[in-house]
Amino acid sequence: MDLQTSPLALPFPSMPTISGVTVRVARARYKDWDRADLTLIEVAEGTAVAGVFTRSACASSEVELGREQVKSGTARALVVNAGNANAFTGYRGREAVEAIMEQVGEALSCEARGVLVSSTGVIGVPLPKDRAREGIAGALEAEPCGWEDAANAIATTDTFAKGAHTAAMIGDTRVELVGIIKGSGMIAPDMATMLGYIFTDAVVAPAFLRECLDMANAETFSCITVDGDTSTSDTVLAFATGKADHARIVDWDSPGADAFAAALTDLCRRLAQLVVRDGEGASKFITIRVSGAANDASARRIGLAVANSPLVKTAIAGEDANWGRVVMAVGKAGEPADRDRLSIAFGGVWAARDGLPVEDYDETPVAEHLKGQEIDLEVDLGIGEGCATVWTCDLTHGYISINADYRS
Repeated sequence: MDLQTSPLALPFPSMPTISGVTVRVARARYKDWDRADLTLIEVAEGTAVAGVFTRSACASSEVELGREQVKSGTARALVVNAGNANAFTGYRGREAVEAIMEQVGEALSCEARGVLVSSTGVIGVPLPKDRAREGIAGALEAEPCGWEDAANAIATTDTFAKGAHTAAMIGDTRVELVGIIKGSGMIAPDMATMLGYIFTDAVVAPAFLRECLDMANAETFSCITVDGDTSTSDTVLAFATGKADHARIVDWDSPGADAFAAALTDLCRRLAQLVVRDGEGASKFITIRVSGAANDASARRIGLAVANSPLVKTAIAGEDANWGRVVMAVGKAGEPADRDRLSIAFGGVWAARDGLPVEDYDETPVAEHLKGQEIDLEVDLGIGEGCATVWTCDLTHGYISINADYRS
């Protein structure tokens, strides 16, 4: 499949190395392509790990094992396979994952359970153990590489490499946080977004790292959608090597806890938005702000109902300010709403207020706004204090073309 770079793509940022992290890529040749498709990331002994995973009832063996592995709170390595999701593959899929864990564990002189594995790609095809074995061997012998190489290696239908970088001050010490992510379609996570990996040199207790990741996920990865479909393999992992020179962050009373949590959330938001910007066939990045809902959770569900509506998404693709479709989406969300209090705006211009069309509404500035690539849509329920922000993209024929030809 020859994919053109998304018109919403952002350049890959300059990202620092993280002390205690070594990145390598190799060619396992999971598909008939001429590119690296296996990533091996080694982290220092004692590295804290936390993760959030898909809630799909048909999760892959990688996800099932990963859920158990992160409970230990520490990790030594991460392996990411691209081109084969290894999901819905029964015992053969699990054997392939365990073989990778054992091979890497033996090479790094660590327990196999310290090796986390992710896979992404076609569902229903067992991961070929021989190719995985050769790919791991190649990665172990390869020279360390940069973050952009890894971001490209973990991709499938992505059209550009995705990475982000933030930092936080913990006392007098600056700690770095970097992340890479892949995702373009099958994006409607209720936990994470396809495959995302975060690395920091901060000294953080595993329990607090998990708490921070859970909080960040709730308002970032769990607030994006491309097509309303949740993957069998969605995973976000955060690794803290503890190489920075500051007192360990164990809870919210620890110095720097708030700064670290804020930086992690900022990083997750940037990564999540990159996935939407590469939505399959997307031409517009849409921000939906919901306010006045019964509570924040209700606001999020309403925002996702609007964001997942094919009628709303195609209207925006066609640059049509059809706010009636937004009314429809709010009404179907199954959340508290009052028709006579509902207000809707595009690009800061209110088209409907308190359940009625605005009398002097001028669609000219709205039409101009919809010609752009960055679209803002506001929904005010007028019944409470709940609010949420959701990100999505439009729906074009490009989405059909990509997914109709996905396995070819």
